[in-house]
Amino acid sequence: WKGAASDTVNTAFRAKMDQLEHAGRVGSMVVYRGVLLGLERFAGSHIRFDAVTPSWLGRYSAFLLSEGKAQTTVAIHLRHLRAILNEARRQGMIREAQYPFGKDRYEIQEGEGRKMALTLEQIGMLARYEDGSDATAKYRDYWLFLYLCNGINVADFVRLRYSDIEDGEISYVRKKTEHRTKSRKAVRAIIVPQMQDIISRWGNKESPDSFIFPILTGKESIEEQRQKAKDLTSCINRKFRSISKALGLPPVSTYTARHSFATVLKRSGASIAYISESLGHTDLKTTENYLASFEREEREKNAALLTRF
Repeated sequence: WKGAASDTVNTAFRAKMDQLEHAGRVGSMVVYRGVLLGLERFAGSHIRFDAVTPSWLGRYSAFLLSEGKAQTTVAIHLRHLRAILNEARRQGMIREAQYPFGKDRYEIQEGEGRKMALTLEQIGMLARYEDGSDATAKYRDYWLFLYLCNGINVADFVRLRYSDIEDGEISYVRKKTEHRTKSRKAVRAIIVPQMQDIISRWGNKESPDSFIFPILTGKESIEEQRQKAKDLTSCINRKFRSISKALGLPPVSTYTARHSFATVLKRSGASIAYISESLGHTDLKTTENYLASFEREEREKNAALLTRF
């Protein structure tokens, strides 16, 4: 999109979306599309690059919050806009003095992690829950597998193959980050007995080329794979709304499995660096955001110690 007189933030976003679609990165394309829709609700269909100033970004942030978006979501929108402006700066379309992000300009406020993590006792309650339904047992086991397999995302869970298992470990590259880093760093998770039981109960017949779980066939397009992962997430979350209510627990979702994996490790004394590697994060700050609710718990516990006199 360099060089055209009509270049705007909008056209840059559309060019990026075309590039992502061509590369098969449908999930990322959908995120950029959502960000563009928000930008156009705020500022219309012809946003000039030089209009995006620190004060403009402040108003845009306030607009997104007024729509009911959480600060974490606002930060995601702003980071994607920053990525577009970074590319425009690299191409010489905006001067350094015009670039609105950074120290003494506009700094993105990250949202504090939502309190989603469960205790080991609560996880045990979920793992043992029965109501006589096969569907409940299956989605309960899928959720437990997500938790035990390093808090794996559903998009990665559905793509696991038997060929990913080696020497008692599952090794996989996160779909979310496989295109972002120069080296394809694998996440490794030890297969504990409970995971093996879940594979035996619900998995496909073992063969090196087959998926572990019968969600994908291998014939789906990238968009169809994404939709099946999304549908499975909805099924698990819907089932866990009723399970958590029956057990008197706070709302539980697939995200809870990931946050609980990180927090249980932190409570046991594991380092943030180890937890970050286990989650497949490329940035320690992302892991720290996951653990924000744990840090709050620790502060409250330590503050209570001060008055035991």
